[in-house]
Amino acid sequence: MDEDNIINLSIDWDRLIQEYEKRSRRSQVAEKKGIYQVSSQKNPSLPPSIQLRDYQQQAVINWFKNKGRGTLKMATGSGKTITALAIAIELYQKIGLKVLLVVCPYRHLVTQWDRECQKFNLNPILAFDSVHHWQNELSNQLYNIHSSHQSFLTIITTNSTLISEGFQSQVKFFPDKSLIIGDEAHHLGSPRLEESLPRNIGLRLALSATPERYFDEEGTESLLSYFGKIIQPEFTLKDAIKKQALVSYLYYPIFVELTESEAFIYAKLTQRIGWALAKNERLINNENLTSLLMQRSRLIGTAENKLIALQELMKTRLDTHHTLFYCGDGYIDNGTHNYQRQIEAVTRILGVELGYRVNTYTAETPLEEREKIRQQFERGDLQGLVSIRCLDEGVDIPEIQQAVILASTGNPHQFIQRRGRVLRPYPNKKQATIYDMIVMPPDLDRATWEVERNLLRKELKRFMEFAKIANNAEEASQKLMDIQEQYKL
Repeated sequence: MDEDNIINLSIDWDRLIQEYEKRSRRSQVAEKKGIYQVSSQKNPSLPPSIQLRDYQQQAVINWFKNKGRGTLKMATGSGKTITALAIAIELYQKIGLKVLLVVCPYRHLVTQWDRECQKFNLNPILAFDSVHHWQNELSNQLYNIHSSHQSFLTIITTNSTLISEGFQSQVKFFPDKSLIIGDEAHHLGSPRLEESLPRNIGLRLALSATPERYFDEEGTESLLSYFGKIIQPEFTLKDAIKKQALVSYLYYPIFVELTESEAFIYAKLTQRIGWALAKNERLINNENLTSLLMQRSRLIGTAENKLIALQELMKTRLDTHHTLFYCGDGYIDNGTHNYQRQIEAVTRILGVELGYRVNTYTAETPLEEREKIRQQFERGDLQGLVSIRCLDEGVDIPEIQQAVILASTGNPHQFIQRRGRVLRPYPNKKQATIYDMIVMPPDLDRATWEVERNLLRKELKRFMEFAKIANNAEEASQKLMDIQEQYKL
C-alpha cells in the first residue's frame, strides 16, 4: 500500500477537526459551570479527571490538520503523554483506530506510560523483557483484532525491543488503522532505529522537547521525514511557565575553577579539539573529535572543586528537602590517585559528612528499588536523590523542589531536559530553585583560546536563555554577562 494512501485511510480530517473543536467548546463551558461528566466506560476513553489545557487541544487539532503526521515539540513536563493519548482516544472513537504502539528509549518509561494508559482504560502489552514474556500475547491479540473479537490493542515497547527480530516479525501484522507514538523521539533518528520504524503504520506522532539531534542534521531529517514536521506553534519552557503548566524558578549559577592539573589536561584537550576541527568541521562521523569532546566534557563534569562548592552550598541548607543532585558519569582523583566515581563522592559528602538523607537513583538501580526510593523521596523520608543520567528523560517526580546540577554535557537536549524536570507542578510548590555549577576555563595560549571562545560562547548562550526567564533574571543574567565581558564573548 502506498504511504500517502496509508496517511489518508479514507479519513475526513476536516470533519474530525470540526467535531473535536465543537466538543472541546462544550467541555470548557461545562468545566466553567463545575459540571463534570462521569464515565463508566471500560472502552478506551478520556478520564473525566483530565481536562486538556488550551495548548494541548491546539496540538491535537494541528496534528489532525497535518493529516495524522507530525512532531510535537513541547517543553519537558508540559503534558506530551496526555496529549498523545488524547489523540489516540479521539482516533479510536472517531475512525475506529485498532492499534496503538508506543516506543520509548528506556524501560522505566514503559512502566510510566503503562500507568498513564491505565487511566484511559487501556491495558497495554509491555514488550520490553524477554520475547517469551510478550510475543505470544501480542500474536494472539493481533489475531483477535483481525477477526473482530477485540476492538483495541495497546503495545508499549523500548527502542531496543523495537529493532529485535521477535518484534519486527509481528509488525507486518499490524492493521492499517494503527498509530505509532515515538516518545523522546530524538533517539529514533539514529540509522539503526530509523530503519526499524514500521512503514506500514501511517498514523505517526513524535514527542520530544528537543527533536533536533545534537550535531546530526541527517538524523534529524530522517526522523522528521518519518514522523512528520514539527507542529507549530512550538510550546517552549517560557510558554509552559506562563500557562502554569510548569512552575517558575530561581536560577543561581555557581562558577568553579579547575585545579592546576585539571587545567593542564583541559588545555591539551582543547588544543587537540582545535586541530580536529581544522581538519573536519563536522562532528558527525568524526570519531576522534567526538572522543576528545567527551573526554573534555567528563573532565569538566567531575572537576574536583565542584565537591568543595557543593559542601559550601549544602552546609547552610541542611533543613531543605526534595532536592535532586545531578552528577557526571566520570571519576575524580581524591589526591592520592585513588579514583572514585563522582556520584559516590557526592553521596559521601551529603550523607556521611553533612548528614543529609540521600540515596542514589541510577540506571543500575533495579526498577523495583527505584520505585521504593521514589516513594521515600516523595514522603520526605529521603531529603535528596543523587542521580547520573537516569532522571534526564521522562521520569516524573514532581515533588522536586530544588536541583543542584554538578555536571551537564554540551548537548542542549540534556540541558533542557534537566531543567524542565525540576519545574513540574506539585501541590504547594510555588517555585523551584536551581543551582548550576559552571566550570570557568583556565588561561590558554592565543590559538587555543580562539577554539575555547567558540565552545564557551555556545555554552553561555544556553545559560543566558535560562537565566532570562528566571524569577531572579536580573541577578542571574548579570553574573553571566560579567563572564561574557571577562572573556570578550
